[in-house]
Amino acid sequence: MRLFGRKDAADEEAGDGIAEFWAWWQEARPGLDSLVAENEVDGLEERLAPAVAAIHPGLVWEVAPGKNAAHALVVTAAGDPELRSLAHRWADAAPPADLLWEFHPSRQANPQAMELTLDVGGFDFALDKLMLGLRVPRDQPRVDVAAYHPIFGELDEDTRMEATLLALDWLLGEDDVARWVGEITPATFQPIDSVPAVHLPAVVADLASGYTEEEWVLLEGQTGSGAPLVATARHPLRPVDYPLFDQHIAITLPYAHRDENGLPVGDSLTALRDFEERLAARLLKLRDDAVLAAHMSAEGHRIIHLYADPTGDAAVHAKELIVSWEEGEPRVDVASDPAWAAVVAFLT
Repeated sequence: MRLFGRKDAADEEAGDGIAEFWAWWQEARPGLDSLVAENEVDGLEERLAPAVAAIHPGLVWEVAPGKNAAHALVVTAAGDPELRSLAHRWADAAPPADLLWEFHPSRQANPQAMELTLDVGGFDFALDKLMLGLRVPRDQPRVDVAAYHPIFGELDEDTRMEATLLALDWLLGEDDVARWVGEITPATFQPIDSVPAVHLPAVVADLASGYTEEEWVLLEGQTGSGAPLVATARHPLRPVDYPLFDQHIAITLPYAHRDENGLPVGDSLTALRDFEERLAARLLKLRDDAVLAAHMSAEGHRIIHLYADPTGDAAVHAKELIVSWEEGEPRVDVASDPAWAAVVAFLT
């Protein structure tokens, strides 16, 4: 039996950076309160930008209207899956919200989004003039969006995309964009059958209503060497639903009884099912700390992919479970994987 694991030094550095930020926040709070009250944008930039960059230079911050407080400080990964867990750990470490400040790890939907206008490349980008072509692919938990605004013909491609992404974040909230929006195409001509952007939240809510229960899909394919592969994956499978689960735990179980394609049969299939039942029982106790993402069988091995909060005990449970495996030498590999790269083929 082999056990593999490591503690990423970057995780410790990130934790130190978050603690240092909140210590700084407590000292800087009176001055920040004055700056936001006076709408001193440049002063806020001067104070907040280096403090957030000290956590990680890839994080993006903004001060927005709060839901329950007057203002919200948002520190977001801005769509970078490698930084999502860091932004959420920053928010988890925040002090309690009060009447003036609340804290979020992603942009929140703005109820007044359709009233907003901002300057984009010297042009007025008003959301009430944004039109969307919406397409929901058959049996897919996503809506593809083609966005058109009268100013898009005056903007370069990158600026059009930035404006579109910001508008979608305002309409849905950044996390729901990651959950439900698929392909995004800024267009310089209005799509056929396009609708005003105000309708997007209702379309997404209707789509989401069809995915309220846990589902699994059976997939077939080939390994890199051409051998048959069978996999089962959670559906939808999205890292945004588990923002703190950035530890990948791969359990590899060799099996002795296989068919001519290398897939498990007979006693091995029974043993694998028994192992997964015992694993599922452990995961019930770790509901807030780990999730089974997928498993696949090929060439005499089954690999079970778990994602977990590295501060929990999921890796310990996995290592305890494989002790009883009798068909070959099992192994557990533990690594940091905030982007869920190990299961990218299964991501929705």
